[in-house]
Amino acid sequence: MKLGLTLALDTAEARGSIALREEGRLACFREHACDEEYSSWLLPAVHDVLRESGSKLENVALLAVATGPGSFTGLRVGLTTVKAWAEVYGTPVAGVSRLEALAHRGPKSASHLAACYDAQRGQIFGGLFRRGASGIEAVAPEAVLEPGDFLGLVATACGANPVNWVTPDPSLILSQRSWQERVTLGDTLFCPTEVLADSIGELAEERARREEFSDPVTLDANYVRRSDAELFWKGNTKHVR
Repeated sequence: MKLGLTLALDTAEARGSIALREEGRLACFREHACDEEYSSWLLPAVHDVLRESGSKLENVALLAVATGPGSFTGLRVGLTTVKAWAEVYGTPVAGVSRLEALAHRGPKSASHLAACYDAQRGQIFGGLFRRGASGIEAVAPEAVLEPGDFLGLVATACGANPVNWVTPDPSLILSQRSWQERVTLGDTLFCPTEVLADSIGELAEERARREEFSDPVTLDANYVRRSDAELFWKGNTKHVR
């Protein structure tokens, strides 16, 4: 697929963003640097980046969207929006793991990458990846767990092999006692500052070159854990008669 305009959405958590890429490069972006709900922020923000670049939705050649893990509501807004555009304009879609996009921001020399970010409730979303001949590959299923447990998972999977950690929330890893053990093995920690939607778009373009698209009809979010509403309902069913 020839690269043209790629519109990428990241609504997985409050620190989301949108990015418009042109011919494989970032053209313009918007960060969700406010408390406004994605349901009201997203469309005006997309309109702004399209207007800034002099483009229209019908000119977009590829739609990229974060599939999670993350907020139930935020992910639904992003996915529903992309599905609607795909149906109206017939634009190809590529869903991308947000953790994979985060790992993609790690040093290119790193063979093992552990990506994670705050999942609230004392937990993190975490994923372990390695760089292979065809790009970044998942080593284990993405999960939501306590930071110390994620460190243990990485230690078990990688042993003495050094790992590069990529996270926007470094304190959640640095505060763990077992972190120093990883440092002695050569582990390093990298805190990316780039707009993550740009990485989501870049990975989507790599899939597009291989003709690996997502079916808009069946594309769904990887929540990793149940929504707050579902947890609340499950926890209270014992009181229902």
